[in-house]
Formats: sequence, C-alpha cells, structure tokens
Amino acid sequence: MDAAALATGWLDTLAHQRRLSAHTLKAYGASLWRFLDFLAHTHGRPADLDLLSGLVAADIRAFLSARRAEGLTNASAARELSALRGFSTWLRERHGRPLGGLEQVAMPRVRKGVPRPLAPADARALADTSGEFHDEPWLQARDTAALLLLYGAGLRIGEALGLTGAVLPLGETLAITGKGRKQRTIVLLPVVREAIALYVKLCPWTITAETPLFRGAKGGPLKDGVLRVTLRKARAALGLPDSATPHALRHSFASHLLARGADLRTIQELLGHASLSSTQIYTSVDTARLLDIYSSTHPRG
Repeated sequence: MDAAALATGWLDTLAHQRRLSAHTLKAYGASLWRFLDFLAHTHGRPADLDLLSGLVAADIRAFLSARRAEGLTNASAARELSALRGFSTWLRERHGRPLGGLEQVAMPRVRKGVPRPLAPADARALADTSGEFHDEPWLQARDTAALLLLYGAGLRIGEALGLTGAVLPLGETLAITGKGRKQRTIVLLPVVREAIALYVKLCPWTITAETPLFRGAKGGPLKDGVLRVTLRKARAALGLPDSATPHALRHSFASHLLARGADLRTIQELLGHASLSSTQIYTSVDTARLLDIYSSTHPRG
C-alpha cells in the first residue's frame, strides 16, 4: 500500500474516531506529509508500507536534521516526532508494521515554559481597551465581550469563537465542547454575561441557534486573527508585553483562581484539561509570582 493512502487513513482515524481539532489535524498532517516527501526525495521513489517498515533510526534522524537546518526548534522537532509516533502506532494497529527505526530515536528535550499571566487589572484593561479600535459600537462591544469571555471563563479562543446563538439567553453556566470533543461546564460571571448581552443587543446581524455568536464586520464568523490584531493594538496602547495574547488571558484566569485559593481539580475541570499534570503548571506560575514579589519588596531581596 502506498504511503499517501496510509497517511489519509491515519488522518481520517484521527478526525472521526479520536475527534481531534482541525488545528491539530492540520499540524499532524503537515508533519507527516513533510516526512513522506523527504523519504521520496532521499530514497528516489514514493514511500510505501515496505519502505516505511524498513526504515532505520538514521532515516528518522536525517529527517529531523534536515528540518533543523530549516530553523526547527527543539519544541517543533518534538512535535514532528510526536506526529510520526502517532502514525507508527496506527500502522502497527492496522497493518502490523510500525515505522522502522523510530523507537531508537529519543524525543528532543523541551524546556517546559511557565505561562505568563497578566495582573488582574491589566487583563480587564485589555478587554475594555480593545473596543476603542473600532468606530462602530457593536464592534467595540463584540471585542470586549469576546476577550472578557477568555479571561472571565478561561476559554480557548477557538472555543469562544465557536459558540453559536444556541447559548442564548445566557445563564450562570455554559456547556463548552473543547479539545477531543470533551465537554465541561463553565461559570459565567455577571460582567461577562452583561458584556455579551450588550454585544447581542447592538449586533446588526440576526443571531440564531445555527449562526455564530460572534460575527465579523460583514456578518460571517469572527476570525481569530481579527481578535488577535485588536489585542495587539490594545496591549501596545497599554504598554503591555508581547506575551499579552488571547491565550495569556486563559492563563490569567487559571492563575488568578489559584491565587484566590481554588484547588487544582476545580481549575482542571474549568479549563477542560484532560489530565491534572497540564494544570499543575499553574502552581509554578503562582510560585514565580511570589518570588518576584519577594525579590522586589523584601529588604534583603
């Protein structure tokens, strides 16, 4: 069987059985197709199951080396290798023949970064200031509502922009479908509900259960790039660092809850993390914040 058919089969499995997000599917697919193109070039023929199962560790390392020559970082190399491992597992399960040589290649060491949350006042200021970059009141209300949803409820930007009018009218809680189609219930603070209600009231487009909640200027779905551009303008106006991104608002939500005494299990559920280990990084965030305060304020700091 040729590798193109195998790759398509694996990606179909990820989409329909594992229900990975479109973003993750695109990233895995890009990694695999790059690898198959590399093999076709180095071996002088399109890859097939025989070639894939007969690979040696040197083939895998040569691919990673070629990618590093293109500027690949350790983190990106780890993602490429992770995609190949997933493909190899599928090959073993479906065809009884995994990628050859892969088990002899170690995963690159990646320094796990600590999220950089914003101060509560800065997070709220970002949401409030974002509306200043539009002339039309409904666009101002839209961006403020969307960013408050990220900070006030800890949503990923894709989760917020994926909401439809079916969530209206809003209550105190909201059911969210996150990564891997995993469902969770979030709490909507009054300030978030009020901001969304104002946006809905001002929006010139009819919002139904089948249409996106957040609309673009011409009525289509609001694109995340539009919101990111607005946020860049807002953080520049406020003098905030480049790390003040939409995802930083989600980090801030978790870090501020932890600082106020919320337990990790609760934060895990609110964020939709599959495992507690993903949430435990916020303990490092809180410790880092305390050390910063200590070093800047203690007489012997």
